[in-house]
Amino acid sequence: MKRRTLPAATALAAAAALLLTACGGGDDNSKGNDKIAGANAGSEKSASPSASTAGNTGRPHIALPSDVTDKYESWKTGDATKDAVLADVAGRIDATNDAILRGDAGSKGLSFYYRDKALSDAVAWVQAYVKANLSFTGTTRYYDPKVTLSGSDTASVVYCSDESKGFNKNRKTDKVDRTPSKDSPYVLYNTRLEKTEQGVWQTSNLISKRGDKSCAG
Repeated sequence: MKRRTLPAATALAAAAALLLTACGGGDDNSKGNDKIAGANAGSEKSASPSASTAGNTGRPHIALPSDVTDKYESWKTGDATKDAVLADVAGRIDATNDAILRGDAGSKGLSFYYRDKALSDAVAWVQAYVKANLSFTGTTRYYDPKVTLSGSDTASVVYCSDESKGFNKNRKTDKVDRTPSKDSPYVLYNTRLEKTEQGVWQTSNLISKRGDKSCAG
């Protein structure tokens, strides 16, 4: 099955300007097959962990269309601070997918959950999808998150995604491309987050590696 990857020419051009792959991230091993930032899930539909925090601290409410699901597995640690970090990571993923689906590179969700270089990369990634006249459909699964806290306002989160059930969709015709892909559907993400004075964990740096063995299975 084909994951949400941009056409080679478009993806290569986009890769020169950003590190992003699918689900709101970047690919440090990009070969023109980057994935979108967060848009797939598993067979079981589940609400985003960020849903419960929507409205708090001005967090934007994100409602993805019925044909798109972001599924978060083991997204709770039992530690209040780590769970707050993961909730904003999920919010960032949902916001990125929402911006791509609506074709809105100026989405407030992006500037809410991203900062610094990660923000400019996210905007460029959304623009690449718009330029390619593509959207997507399906489920993306996010799993095996590992949170490391550095002091009270800095954290890093490493997690995996499975994009095997996500597909590109032509923005004008709504035709879904289910052509089989030779590239791995698994992506490893490594992110850095910084806490704002308002209590929001914003992503300041994001890189990803498609086909990383630690995410397979």
